[in-house]
Amino acid sequence: MAFVVTENCIKCKYMDCVEVCPVDCFHEGPNFLVIDPDECIDCTLCEPECPAEAIFSEEEIPAGQESFRALNAELAKKWPVISEKGAPPDDAKQWDGTKDKLKLLER
Repeated sequence: MAFVVTENCIKCKYMDCVEVCPVDCFHEGPNFLVIDPDECIDCTLCEPECPAEAIFSEEEIPAGQESFRALNAELAKKWPVISEKGAPPDDAKQWDGTKDKLKLLER
């Protein structure tokens, strides 16, 4: 089992989760982070660190967000690993909690 980054991370991209990950399983895209399911050791450290509450265990993904399991796996193969916290976008707080952001995902 792995953890999954879901829709609320899009355009928020806080990186508090990255700092606590002991295996560097986060990958960074233009406006979203993903977790590599093959690298995630299910340590649970990232979930409480996410200010946007966008990280869930595979078993607890909210209804309607299940497609993010496959999306994390797909994009983790394309995007670079990130191991240090960077600054979130200037307008991250404005996007936190916005619904239907999948169409805004930049690949």
